[in-house]
Amino acid sequence: MEPFVADPTRLIISAIVGIAVLLVLIMKLKLQPVLAIILNAIVIGVGCGMPASLIVATVNKGISRTLEGIALLIGLGSMFGAILEISGGAQRIATTLIAKFGESKAAWALGITGMVIATPVFFDAGLIILIPLAFSIAKRTGKSTMYYVIPLLAGLAVGHTFIPPTPGPVLVANMLGVDLGLVIIVGLCIGFVALVLAGPVFGYYYGKTFNVPVPKSVADMPEYDEAKMPGFTTVVLIILIPLFLIVLNTVSLVIPAMEPMREFFGFIGTPFVALTIATVVAMWILGVKHGYSLRELEKVMTASLGPTGMIMLVTAGGGVLRYMLQDSGLGEIIGNWVASTPLPLVLVAFFVACLVRISVGSATVAMTMAADIMAAMPEVVNLSQLHLAAMVAAVAGGATVASHVNDSGFWLVKSLVEIDEKTTLKTWTVMETIVGGVGGVGALVLSLVA
Repeated sequence: MEPFVADPTRLIISAIVGIAVLLVLIMKLKLQPVLAIILNAIVIGVGCGMPASLIVATVNKGISRTLEGIALLIGLGSMFGAILEISGGAQRIATTLIAKFGESKAAWALGITGMVIATPVFFDAGLIILIPLAFSIAKRTGKSTMYYVIPLLAGLAVGHTFIPPTPGPVLVANMLGVDLGLVIIVGLCIGFVALVLAGPVFGYYYGKTFNVPVPKSVADMPEYDEAKMPGFTTVVLIILIPLFLIVLNTVSLVIPAMEPMREFFGFIGTPFVALTIATVVAMWILGVKHGYSLRELEKVMTASLGPTGMIMLVTAGGGVLRYMLQDSGLGEIIGNWVASTPLPLVLVAFFVACLVRISVGSATVAMTMAADIMAAMPEVVNLSQLHLAAMVAAVAGGATVASHVNDSGFWLVKSLVEIDEKTTLKTWTVMETIVGGVGGVGALVLSLVA
C-alpha cells in the first residue's frame, strides 16, 4: 500500500481551519471536549484527503499510544494522592514547606522540586506524584492554586525540556554530536532563568489574576491535627520511592557494575511498577498504621478513581489530534520550509522545532525533526561544541512553546487542575511559551559568544 502524502496547501488549510473550529466548538459552543476533539480530528483527516481506513487507524493509534504510557499512572497516581490526603501526609508537606520557606517562598520550593524531579522522571509521572502538594499548600494558604501549580509546572517543564538525563535533550545531543556534560551545564543555566520567569514570577501574577480554587476532592478533606500527622521525613521518603526507583533504573544503564541487576532495576524502575510499589507502601505506612482498615482504604482509593475516566479520555483525544496532524505530514512540510530561510542556525533550529510543535503537538516529534534537519546541514559540522550545545537548547525550547489543544499534556493539566480550556490557554500555554522562549533567547545569546 502506497504511503499517504497530502497536498501541502490542502493540508495546511485543513489544519488551520480544524484547530480554529475546535476552539470554537469547545470554548464558544461548549461542546463536550472529548467529542469535539475526535470529530475535529476526523474532519482534519477528511479535509487533507486521508483515506478512511487510515483515518480509523490513526484514531486508534492516537488513543492506544497516548494511553499506553499514562493510563495506569493516572489511576495509580490518583490512589496514591488520596492516601496522602486522608493520612494528612500532603498537609504535613504543605505545613513544613510554609514553615521553612514562608508563604511567599513555597512557590520557589515547588518549582525547584519540580525541576529536579523532572530530569530523570517523565513530566506526566512527576506531575501526578507532586500536584497534591501544590493543592495542599493552596488549601493551607487560601490562595489561588495558580500561585503554586504554575511554579510546579514550570519546574517540571524546565527539567523535562533542558536538562539531561531527560530523554529529549539527550536525543538531540546525540544527533548533533554534542558533549552531554556541556549540554547539562547549558541546560541548567538557561533552565534556571526559565524557571524563575515562568514559575514564581508568572505564577505570582496569574495567581492574582485567576482565582482558581483547589479541586473539590481536596477542599472537602478535613483539616488535621498536626500532632497526628505522619512525620515529614516519612512522607517525603514515600513520595521519593517511585522517583528513586526510576532514577535507579536510569543509573543502572550507564554503570557497568550494575549490569548483572540491570533487568531487575529495569522492571522496578518502570514508572507504573515504581508507582505501584509506592502506593502499596503508602497504604501500609500512611493507611493501616494510621488506623485505617483495608476496607476503608479500598473505598477511599476507589472514590479517587472517579475523575480519572474523563482525564484519560480527554488526554487520549489530544493524542488522536496529534497523530492525525503528524501522520498527515504537516510537521515535515513546515520544518523543511523554515530550514530554507536565511536565519542564523540557532534560530532556524528554534523555529523548526517551534512550528512543528505548534502544528503537531508532540515535543518529541518536534525535537527529532528539528535535530534531523539541523544535523543534515553542512554548516553544522564546523560549529564549536558550545555552539552546538546552544543549538540543543534552541531545539528543546522551540519544542516546548505554545502547548495547546493538539497536545495531550494540555488536556492532562486542564483535567488535573480542573480549569476550563480558556484558562488553560492563558496559564499553561503561556507558561510553556515563556519556558521555550527563554530557551530560544538564551541559545541565541550563547551562540553569539560561542
